[in-house]
Amino acid sequence: MAKLLITDTILRDAHQSQAATRMRVEDMLPACEILDSIGYWSLECWGGATFDACLRFLNEDPWERLRTLRKALPHTKLQMLFRGQNILGYKHYADDVVEQFCRKAIENGIDVIRIFDALNDVRNLEAAIKYTKKYGGWCEPALSYTISPVHSEDYFVKLAKELVQMGADSICIKDMANLLLPYSAYSLVKRLKAEVDVPIHLHTHNTTGTGDMTILKAVEAGVDIVDTALSPLGNGTSQPATEPLVATLKGTERDTGLDLNKMAEAAKHFRNVANKLKKEGILDPKVLSVDTNTLMYQVPGGMLSNLISQLKQANAEDKYYDVLAEIPRVRKDFGYPPLVTPTSQIVGSQAVLNVISGERYKMFTKESKGLLAGEYGKLPGEVNEEVRAKALGENGKVITCRPADLLEPELEKYTEDLKGIARCEEDVLSYALFPQVAMKFFENRDKKPEAEQPKAEPLKTAEPAKAEPVSDNGVRMLYVEDLTEKI
Repeated sequence: MAKLLITDTILRDAHQSQAATRMRVEDMLPACEILDSIGYWSLECWGGATFDACLRFLNEDPWERLRTLRKALPHTKLQMLFRGQNILGYKHYADDVVEQFCRKAIENGIDVIRIFDALNDVRNLEAAIKYTKKYGGWCEPALSYTISPVHSEDYFVKLAKELVQMGADSICIKDMANLLLPYSAYSLVKRLKAEVDVPIHLHTHNTTGTGDMTILKAVEAGVDIVDTALSPLGNGTSQPATEPLVATLKGTERDTGLDLNKMAEAAKHFRNVANKLKKEGILDPKVLSVDTNTLMYQVPGGMLSNLISQLKQANAEDKYYDVLAEIPRVRKDFGYPPLVTPTSQIVGSQAVLNVISGERYKMFTKESKGLLAGEYGKLPGEVNEEVRAKALGENGKVITCRPADLLEPELEKYTEDLKGIARCEEDVLSYALFPQVAMKFFENRDKKPEAEQPKAEPLKTAEPAKAEPVSDNGVRMLYVEDLTEKI
């Protein structure tokens, strides 16, 4: 077997899962030189909730962050997480916006685009796969892994074969809630290695405490690449830590060949960053503890940290376990969607409403109604029709086509909206995804002295994504203020 390849998530999912995506680019840069020298297959550093958090909380331009990291990491492939037709937002966008986003992400420095759909509806992956390939990115569609009466091993193998036919360069098993147990991982990876001919990449978390074992069994089964996070932000709701895996495999046929001394140097820096986030109250100790109840709740790591934050804002922290218990009931009623952005946000927020209001389905969020109406794609299982009728009304219609087919091209409209405001094409995309948040960011940016302005010119990728043979969740739940807006 070939050596095991590693994607480190320290610059994206690690802090998304543990610290609500609050790490700043200034916290990353001091460690970039050493990270770049380690020899990772890739560094996941963009996408997911980072785009939203940069604009909403950190007053950072996410595009400038990407360009800065590209310059600081010239020898390592940069990876992002892309939500299919949702891009990085929380609704479907027209195909022209998807195309432009793929193009600009790759132009600004992304090599590997991991593309997933919350419902595993391949129709929602078509455009992102097509345009990632068109502009020279490494295309990694994902299987959003979950457990339910409709999600069997055969289901995931069939889905992987479809994605290979659509152009996948590699396939990711995206186990966002650490539900993939070790022997199930072994069996699934064995099947995929036997039945598809592209590299298999495993992404898991350590929420239930089984992540290290899951990765090790997947390694034994022949998985090509795994996601881990440097130890200061590893484990708990994040990915299993990188260093123990590297040490475990040293001297074996799957030896990663990575240098633990260099990792220790990088970890020293990020330990200080983690301590700072703890002092700021952003990194809550709850996200570091093992909770095997997750196997029942099926809540992904990033969702847990944001759920805690949401309940704090509502002065309802004592309802934490009530909400966790309500989540699987809502999920069943909604047709067993995997819990990953945006469905985790939707199901989680509906569970919060059900508990806080004291009556199940007394109120529905706009997103809950949209999910039940098919606006996000085909739900995997049978929906509770009583709940759907309550949400949509007795004559509510359900969409059965590819949802994006109902959308007119949007890019020209967004460009027109931003005439005189946008400094570059990237600004238009920021606005398209988060109109109110982006406008506030632009207003603040325009108040800065010219010398402090970020450069608008995109940096071309240092080198194209390598199609080399192989010898990537905070999930932002609806904020409390959003709940009142969207009922």
